[in-house]
Amino acid sequence: MIAPFNPPWWLKNPHLQTILPTLLRRKKLVNTWRERWELEDGDFIDLDWLSRTTASKQPIVVLLHGLEGSVNSPYAQGMLQAIKHQGWQGVLMHFRGCSGEPNRLPRAYHSGEIGDISALIDKLQLAHPDSPLLAVGYSLGANVLIRYQGEKGKSSPLCAACAISPPLDLAACADRIGQGLSRIYQRHLLSRMRKNVQRKLTNSKLRAQMELNQQQIAELRTFWQFDQHITAPLHGFSGVDDYYQRMSGLRFITQIKRPTLLIHAADDPFMTSAVIPKQQQLPPSLQYELYANGGHVGFLDGGLPWRPSYWLERRVPQFFHSQLETQ
Repeated sequence: MIAPFNPPWWLKNPHLQTILPTLLRRKKLVNTWRERWELEDGDFIDLDWLSRTTASKQPIVVLLHGLEGSVNSPYAQGMLQAIKHQGWQGVLMHFRGCSGEPNRLPRAYHSGEIGDISALIDKLQLAHPDSPLLAVGYSLGANVLIRYQGEKGKSSPLCAACAISPPLDLAACADRIGQGLSRIYQRHLLSRMRKNVQRKLTNSKLRAQMELNQQQIAELRTFWQFDQHITAPLHGFSGVDDYYQRMSGLRFITQIKRPTLLIHAADDPFMTSAVIPKQQQLPPSLQYELYANGGHVGFLDGGLPWRPSYWLERRVPQFFHSQLETQ
């Protein structure tokens, strides 16, 4: 049993927790091979696997990255390395448009889109009926995973799931990231999001289906604006309020019936206390861990300043082991 998260004094700053992993982990930690999966609607998603073959009864861990993340995100590389160390199979599902190539349709992905992950998990269950299925999601991907577990309830094929730093109240998080030093993260993420949409506008067929032009997209400065003018209309929501209200993970946690670990840091610079579920909202199958420190998808807990240790890469496998032992 590993100890609860408790960083040393020099790692208690939330921005240091959030930024340091990106600064220190610039090299690729694992080699993966890519599979392109063609979807029924004419689009595609790219899957990055730890190995080309999956042994009989070998656990398979599905990773869901955060907003504008990919297999190259430091947290994804770190967890894939930890999964490989356990002797498990790992596969990261890129959300549409996040694998380095624009997807084919105007729509992309959002904080509650579970169609693609549902199809993938069903496919894995059919292809590997003897392999336990596990999943870990980060940030946006964690909110997606919470919704998936809630919607599926007892019928979820996942033996266990871990949700790290999910923005369970999307409206509150959109407000928070537009305040104080957190605006740095908003500026960085929105820059990448705008560029991805603008790349699609170079395709005349897609451009005809988009409501905004290049200049209008360039003027979107907040998550509220982007989600009002891009995310909501492209994904069938009546507006940003409708999207945030319907897709916030807090709506789904009471419906979770399969073992799920949810980890938050109270000092997360992307969030407010609005994301913290009340005790009466927590079902028996949901294990909730709230720590005073940890930042956003950080949870560095010691080591040398230039080579810290990564607590999540011990905690998540430990939780999965505890659930696999009960199967």
